[in-house]
Amino acid sequence: TVDRVILHSDLNAFYASVETVLNPSLAGVPMAVCGDPDKRHGIILAKNERAKRFGVVTAETIWSARQKCPTLVLVRPHRDLYMRYSREINAIYAEYTDLVEPFGIDESWLDVTGSGRLFGSGETIAECLRQRIRRETGLTVSIGVSFNKTIAKLGSDLKKPDAVSVIDRAHFEEMVWPLPVEALLYVGRSARQALFDMRIRTIGDLARTSPDFLSYKLGRPGLLLWERANGRDDEPVRSYYEKRAVKSVGNGITFSRDLYGMDELLAGLDAVCDLAAARMRQKKVKCTTVQLSIKDKNFVVSQRQKQLCAPTQLARQLREAAAGMLRENFNPRIGVRSITVTGTGLLPEDTAEQIGFFQNEHDAEKDGRRERAMDDIRKKFGQDSIKSGGALGSDFGIDE
Repeated sequence: TVDRVILHSDLNAFYASVETVLNPSLAGVPMAVCGDPDKRHGIILAKNERAKRFGVVTAETIWSARQKCPTLVLVRPHRDLYMRYSREINAIYAEYTDLVEPFGIDESWLDVTGSGRLFGSGETIAECLRQRIRRETGLTVSIGVSFNKTIAKLGSDLKKPDAVSVIDRAHFEEMVWPLPVEALLYVGRSARQALFDMRIRTIGDLARTSPDFLSYKLGRPGLLLWERANGRDDEPVRSYYEKRAVKSVGNGITFSRDLYGMDELLAGLDAVCDLAAARMRQKKVKCTTVQLSIKDKNFVVSQRQKQLCAPTQLARQLREAAAGMLRENFNPRIGVRSITVTGTGLLPEDTAEQIGFFQNEHDAEKDGRRERAMDDIRKKFGQDSIKSGGALGSDFGIDE
């Protein structure tokens, strides 16, 4: 069989690059895009190459970044503008193939197997895209060219910024196997540690490990990682025009001060669940699982999830599930910086809802009518026109 030709395109320092296009004077200084420190969103979202040389990294606090680089220039994000650039660049990709699959706001896969007669080889197309994006948008991109999605993504990381890298099947092992195992797609922090515990340090180590051993140690994910390390990835690139299924819906709030004690935590949770449920109704879905994520004052994140007895899109049922996880798993004396509640295992909202043994059907209907009435009020008078009871009178940023 003939190999596919897959590109992975990764916009370099995307947020920071867009800000530099808006304000060219930022090109000559160490600069980072960050959340609003006054609202406690003081995290580095992106940094330019000059800031990177000082050791500034994404997701660290502004305080930490400034310790490394006292001259760091901070810029507030313009998220609508980033989305506009992302759409514009994906539209350029779509001129070469309809098989364009965004992977976040700044990365996309392209399957150009059928585009060769019109536009040339994969490397030729990648080089054309690199030059065109720079000329038309002022941004730079790194593109990997290979025979599947996993290896193409590895290729886009080989040379940065503003470069094209080709990993063909003939040179796959010599180019890919020496790389650290965490360079492989889907090897996150916990997977990396599990592999390190097995003395697997490189992608080659992973590829040469017995698949039966990996399956025994890590289950199905271990076998999938072994296949990717050996260049086996048949996952298709989805069409740019294919409607993407929503996989999760939720809401998170970073509070204006740390919350202490169960009363404050439940008040914050109340506001989070209220908006998460409203988003589910807006997208016409119900969830079967509730995920709770809590970030404490030291930026340590704790996550739990709970399967529901029946699918729901109601705030009260989200709150009951999340509050149970909160009480069982978190010390209320530790200051909480943010709370996020997410519904997963989504189903269409017209899915029949089984009423639990201790649940009154009349109460569920009444909750639904009340919450949909709140949706109507917000639609007519604005998001802040009606709030959950827990938000009223608070001083931690949910009653603004």
